[in-house]
Amino acid sequence: MTEPSTDFAATKLLLMRGGEMLTHLRDEIDSIPYPGHWDLPGGGREGDETPMECGLRELFEEYSLTLPPERLTARAFPSMSRPGLFSWLLVGAITEAEIAAIRFGDEGQEWRMMPIADYLAHPRSVPAFRNWISAALGQQLSSGPKATPARP
Repeated sequence: MTEPSTDFAATKLLLMRGGEMLTHLRDEIDSIPYPGHWDLPGGGREGDETPMECGLRELFEEYSLTLPPERLTARAFPSMSRPGLFSWLLVGAITEAEIAAIRFGDEGQEWRMMPIADYLAHPRSVPAFRNWISAALGQQLSSGPKATPARP
């Protein structure tokens, strides 16, 4: 596991259930990165929050979901928006009950559980996240169930 950074740009979440992952379609606003693309939950850091706090706050703001941190593992990747900094990907599973409890916020056009393979091949998925997901799933598959939850 990469050591947690005290200075980072953002946190995204890869939340999966039965071969699908939680996604949302970004708004069609020219001033945002990747308008109209399929995105992951998460966003930019606020104040001095940790990567975990950032990701869980964004998940609540965007989907009204609260997950316990111990259900998530973390991996750092070079930031797309802020060269020289890292962004974090939190990886975990969500339950059918959590999916049913989603109340989508006002950022984005719609949400859906998308097959992971479809996201990885989709021409309007955020390109860097395809690489992040592939790397995280490769690591998860090779490390098996012994992956240690990170405390970023």
